Amino acid sequence: MEQFREDLKELNNRLLEMSGLVESSIAHSVNAVVRRDRDAALMVIQNESRINELEIHIDSGSLRLLALQQPVAVDLRFVTMSMKINNNLERMGDIAVNIAKRALSLLGMPALKPKIDIPYMAGLAQNMIANSMDAFVRRDAELARNVLKSDDAVDILRDELYSKIVKFMEESPIKIHPGIDYLFVARGLERLADHATNIAEDVLFFVQGVEVRHHAQQIQ
Repeated sequence: MEQFREDLKELNNRLLEMSGLVESSIAHSVNAVVRRDRDAALMVIQNESRINELEIHIDSGSLRLLALQQPVAVDLRFVTMSMKINNNLERMGDIAVNIAKRALSLLGMPALKPKIDIPYMAGLAQNMIANSMDAFVRRDAELARNVLKSDDAVDILRDELYSKIVKFMEESPIKIHPGIDYLFVARGLERLADHATNIAEDVLFFVQGVEVRHHAQQIQ
């Protein structure tokens, strides 16, 4: 039993390590776009291999616990939740890489950009990610519910950014290519918020045994 507890602790620590790397990659990818920072973009791409290594380690460790220890009740929920959070974090890492690649693409073009607030949308998504992981660490159901409620604001902002970017692209053919890159960046930020929402849903299931997917009325 003592070894089982140590294995659960290691699983928890690995998830936190992965979360820190993913959040750092997201911050660097946004800086790469906003500040036209090549080094920041390259750092994100370099971090991808470590994130992938952690994803494999966490997944295999979780499966080993399920097979050998056959956890029940809260321990079973923790292990299954860890696997799902792991998957969402790995996908966030992929999105950060995609945003970084868009930043590198923009570096090869004139410094043209639509009047859109990428940092604000990125800040909303980053706060959702940080809060969803804080909710996991603190086993805080209320904080997880707040993350779910924040998703609508990101969706509204996404629609506003899309509209502004399309108008920007319509102004001149030279603006089409950078406009496409900015559309992908905005889409990536929205997807990051979606994954944060997924983690918050998993935390609610872990803490309260409540399944809220497809049942929005339960998050009120």
